[in-house]
Amino acid sequence: MRVLIVEDEVVLADSIRTMLTRASFAADAVHDGATALEWLTINDYDVVVLDRDLPVVHGDEVCRQIGEQGLDVRVLMLTAARGLGDTVAGFELGADDYLSKPFAMQELIARLTALGRRPARALPPVLAFGDLTLNAYRREVWRGGELLSLAPKEFAVLQLLMRADGGVVSAEELLEKAWDENANPFTSGVRVTISTLRKKLGRPWIVGTVPGVGYRMESADE
Repeated sequence: MRVLIVEDEVVLADSIRTMLTRASFAADAVHDGATALEWLTINDYDVVVLDRDLPVVHGDEVCRQIGEQGLDVRVLMLTAARGLGDTVAGFELGADDYLSKPFAMQELIARLTALGRRPARALPPVLAFGDLTLNAYRREVWRGGELLSLAPKEFAVLQLLMRADGGVVSAEELLEKAWDENANPFTSGVRVTISTLRKKLGRPWIVGTVPGVGYRMESADE
């Protein structure tokens, strides 16, 4: 899942980005509302972590424009205010969730995971494919009763492939969703990650390559 952090407190933004990256999210960070709106039109984000009190363009206006432009992105709004009126106002602007500062990073991760499960077609909390299961909340992957140790990028790529439910996911889409804005589209990062992921998942291989198209989950008898 790819997240845009919009927070003018640079240290806080960097801390959030670091924690999300460790939790297998692809996270970018900007520090004002105008830049946020620009990046939202360039990149495909799943969720925006949006501070209300932003410079240049206020967070409320960013949230409003997300709705007016019909952008397919969830909004988790951050605020230092704790009043009920502020929370209600945030939801009225179109926010999908609301979190008051200070907050625990684990709570933020849990809320983002929940928001990521709200596309047009609801996704189950645990994804399964054959004897493979992925639990996004616990950040765990099991195969044949064995707990596997995956790097954050490997976990993110596997989650995208399992969400596709057998459909093909292109290398470009994997790069868009599992890496941040610093990713070089001409590197072999996706191919290398797929290779190491296959080895960790073990035989029979269940991550297949569709030449010239992308990758998909496939059963052992395909």
